[in-house]
Amino acid sequence: MTYPSPRPIRRLLVANRGEIATRIISTARELEIETYSIYTTDDKSHTLNATHAIEVRSPASYLDISELVLLVQKHHIDAVHPGYGFLSESPEFARRMWEEAGALVIGPGPETLARTGDKLQARLLAEECHVPVLPALPNPTSEVADLKAFASSIGYPIVIKAVDGGGGRGIRIVRKEEELASLARRALQESPSGKAFAEKAAVDGYRHVEVQIIGDGRGNVRHLWERECSIQRRFQKVVEFAPSSIPARKLVADVINAALRMARKVNYSSLGTFEFLVRPSPPEFYFLEVNPRLQVEHTITESVAMGIDLVKMQLLLAQGRPFSSLSISNLPEDPENPPPIHSLQLRVTAEDVSNDWSLSVGKINSFRFPAGNGIRVDTHLLPSQAAVIGTDFDSLIAKIIITAPNWEDVVRKAKRALADTYIDGIKTNLDVLRGIIASDAFANQVCDTQWLETQLPHLLESGKQITSALTRNSQSLGPPSPPPNSIAASSNVLFRKGDAWAISLTPETTQSSAIGESIPSHLQVTRVLRNDFPTSLTAQITYTTPATSPTSYLLTLASTTASFGSISSAATHRRGDPANRNHVIIPFAGKLIEVLVEEGDEVRTGDVVAVVRQMKMELEIRASRGGKVIWVFKGEEGDDVGDGVLLAELDDASASKL
Repeated sequence: MTYPSPRPIRRLLVANRGEIATRIISTARELEIETYSIYTTDDKSHTLNATHAIEVRSPASYLDISELVLLVQKHHIDAVHPGYGFLSESPEFARRMWEEAGALVIGPGPETLARTGDKLQARLLAEECHVPVLPALPNPTSEVADLKAFASSIGYPIVIKAVDGGGGRGIRIVRKEEELASLARRALQESPSGKAFAEKAAVDGYRHVEVQIIGDGRGNVRHLWERECSIQRRFQKVVEFAPSSIPARKLVADVINAALRMARKVNYSSLGTFEFLVRPSPPEFYFLEVNPRLQVEHTITESVAMGIDLVKMQLLLAQGRPFSSLSISNLPEDPENPPPIHSLQLRVTAEDVSNDWSLSVGKINSFRFPAGNGIRVDTHLLPSQAAVIGTDFDSLIAKIIITAPNWEDVVRKAKRALADTYIDGIKTNLDVLRGIIASDAFANQVCDTQWLETQLPHLLESGKQITSALTRNSQSLGPPSPPPNSIAASSNVLFRKGDAWAISLTPETTQSSAIGESIPSHLQVTRVLRNDFPTSLTAQITYTTPATSPTSYLLTLASTTASFGSISSAATHRRGDPANRNHVIIPFAGKLIEVLVEEGDEVRTGDVVAVVRQMKMELEIRASRGGKVIWVFKGEEGDDVGDGVLLAELDDASASKL
């Protein structure tokens, strides 16, 4: 296909949400570009400063190429910025936008995306450029048997990667044969193409180092130094910083030069991140993957590169601006010379770290983020607008970026920034972030990619102690004032299809009014007293009809079956009892993908009972003991399920046999 020549951008669709949407819109406004933002009914805070906000049918619309093409056609939009995520790496998305809507997708273009966004093609590119790679399966596969054969030939551990995964999704480390079938299926199911490949895993002593590349598609390519992302769990980055912790700049320079060779080979255009596993001693490195897009952690490169705006660079390059006109032309290019300052990014997420990093759903009641010299906060949260964390989107709430002249100052400033951060209504990863920043290993920069997972219990306990001390000191950490008209609601509100309740209204005064069912009425929650929704809810309300003035009530809701009647122990959403060993409980909120057992089935310890999707990752729920299934959750694919919901009940009598 003939891809469009650079041209002025007048109207820009930001095909993403959350903090990255607000980030892109801010730069587009500075360039006086008309912006279009898309949103769903209960998730629109990122649209505040967009020129136009368009509601889409569902969260799936963000990944629906056909729907986005129609939207671009309807509004005569001439460019699309996908931010990060699957579409940002999709050659099909870039191709169809141009062929069907005449719109340019901000990025390197479909041909380069095909060479770099596909993990196996990117690996072949690395081999062409004589960049070290780990032993790997030669072709992608959708068969578990192929992955098993590779593991048998090369030895464990191996890493299975979805060919078109992203953001840590579709990646599994397999350490022993009995884990392979289950982990392989999960990786394949998280791959849009249903295909994966495998390579030997490099796990001990390696740092995750990535190189920021920028090119103009005319043969000009340069680096903007490196970032380190070794503080991660399950391939999900938690803390990133620049420059890297590797003391030997010659080794870092070799990594940067490897990235430059690959970028020049494909005549790279726009932004791209080339990722590597690097071992400081004995020194060696291996190519990992290319992310041909804007990264979540682009912020720290902006900080160490003297405050340049990488989104602005993308938009200017897409409009044909030459390299020489960009503000990067005066930055030093010798990769052995590190940047003159240090920067660090903390990802604040809605996750219950104590519960296996599960998504924490609910409503953020109030929050406070840090400020001051050297501190930047990227977030879509608004003080005047309630934010609901659901199961459809990523858990990222905010990014706190710390910049200082040296590493020691960055760490000190990060401790203060985390002390000044407060989020109420949901569980977050703030405890573990505080534990990480306070640790000697982190301060001494000796953490590899396995460090966070191996040290997590200690780091989490340390972070909780820090949080407790901060909470006791009201001057250091106290709840901010709630915004006007806010309701003191709990974080666990999650409405699900089929929920029904028996309702008890108790007047708080001695007077009461008879209310006919056909009379229009108004109910307003004034205070939430106890929230275990959808199991139960206790709140103070005012109730108004045309014939009465507002009357105060105490409202009590209790879960029941869909038909009106007394509360039933067989309700659709029964709560599990953690103390009952016969209960198999859903430990986190998400969307139900599949229930794999029926009443009467026999299960053994470790059997997969159901699969739940959380933030695009499919997670297995296993039986902690064996037994006969005497009750099972009746749900449909796509149903929202909450943490603590009973999934299955086992017969105690048969447990001893299995």
